Amino acid sequence: MCRPRAPTGGRQVRADGLLEEIGNAGGGNPLKRLQARPVERSAWRAAGIFGALIEAIAIAAVATPWPIGLARATDALVVLGSGKRTESIVVATGKSQNIRTDSNFVDVVVGDSEIADVMPLTDHSLSILGKKIGTTRVSVYAEGKKLVGVFDIEVSYDIPKLAAELRQRFPQAQFRVSSVNGRIMLSGTCADGPTLDKAVTIARQFGPDVINSVQVLQPLQVLLEVRFVEIQRTAARELGINWKVVADNVTATVGQAGLISGSPPFGSVAVIGGLLAHGVKIDAFINALEERDIARRLAEPNLVALSGDTASFLAGGEFPFPVSSSLGQVSIEFKRFGVGLAFTPTVLSDGVINLKIEPEVSQLDPTNVIQVAGTTIPSLIVRRANTTVELRDGQSFAIGGLLQNNLESQQKQLPWIGSVPVLGALFRSALYQKKETDLVIIVTPHIVQPMRPGDVVRVPTDDALPGNDADAFLLGEAEITPSMKRRLAGVEPPLVGHILDLGRGPVDAAQ
Repeated sequence: MCRPRAPTGGRQVRADGLLEEIGNAGGGNPLKRLQARPVERSAWRAAGIFGALIEAIAIAAVATPWPIGLARATDALVVLGSGKRTESIVVATGKSQNIRTDSNFVDVVVGDSEIADVMPLTDHSLSILGKKIGTTRVSVYAEGKKLVGVFDIEVSYDIPKLAAELRQRFPQAQFRVSSVNGRIMLSGTCADGPTLDKAVTIARQFGPDVINSVQVLQPLQVLLEVRFVEIQRTAARELGINWKVVADNVTATVGQAGLISGSPPFGSVAVIGGLLAHGVKIDAFINALEERDIARRLAEPNLVALSGDTASFLAGGEFPFPVSSSLGQVSIEFKRFGVGLAFTPTVLSDGVINLKIEPEVSQLDPTNVIQVAGTTIPSLIVRRANTTVELRDGQSFAIGGLLQNNLESQQKQLPWIGSVPVLGALFRSALYQKKETDLVIIVTPHIVQPMRPGDVVRVPTDDALPGNDADAFLLGEAEITPSMKRRLAGVEPPLVGHILDLGRGPVDAAQ
């Protein structure tokens, strides 16, 4: 018995008197026909009990000639019984699968030889090699074009190897791995988000497209505190404001190379972003700027999102504008403007939060308009950023350098005389105003947990009581706070939470 060679176009493979004609894959024919001449049945009967041994030797001999670097055929054989003519087979790329039927066959037809290749082993067994991700069909026929069986072949990534890798690395997790239309699908359950992120990263090493359907038993939620602050650049330069931020025992300086605008924000100051240890320091600083009319807060949203999900925010509006189609019809669409934010948090190991942040501030610009079908459409002034940072719980990150320059000029003159050259300068006045503003975005993430059932949510007004007429007119207070109640605790009875009856005595009036 001679060992067959690898299946190439026009070659013949012989094993124990079995001659397989492997057709040429060229010529553009989408169906690759492999002809197999059956062995005389009398020879098999004469072999007796050695028939099974001869078949095993033939399978072992033919399973070796695949190109170097490809895995051997798997040991599991798919048996196609007499009552079943269709079977689904999953083959990993670069690996082969042995298939055996209950009756002999002479013809093998492959739907797409670019996805899978077929090599007959005996007159009732063959081996399928996965070549490319996809699906195809293999049909085997007996004498007289009688259909023996049909195999729906799906060539996918090495799912068993990925499942074994995940079981080894995460023994406590319950991951399930499957193949869906040429993509890897992860399902099951895991303990936390970082474990899921690691599992998805490993799965992407086997295939780029991963469907994540894993349920996290203890999902982590991230609260994002965002402050959009617009600062007058000229006034800030005069006051010498230095946007230098200090973390715990570490000064985190980004410098000019880290600026979005590529230029120093406030005069010679070259620091605009960095890590903040606590948000209280920056809040006090912004409050001081607001008191001097140097800064104003555009928005201060708080968003909550699950680890790995995206949350968005918009404070503004939408303006309509007409859109013409190819048929001349005009439809109305809406464009958003205002203060917007989209962020995607991912909680990594050791409590580190990976944040993908996309802030945007836009406003209508009536000075630049266009006319479309008799409708005036304003333009937008947009300041947008897109960045990814990693912070710990409670740390802050400042983004600056989103500058905007506005130059306004106003000229007044006497009619006709003010237009006279040289002399007209005495009869006209000009006013130039230059306004430079810098947008600073301060982001502070927090890992939060949901409240337990039965916990009472308290708000600042829970301990306050509505004031009465005496409180409003005599004390000038519309409501009584806890501190006021403590101050009035020595008064008997306290003038709190009642209607004053001036027609009665002071003792009876407090009832």
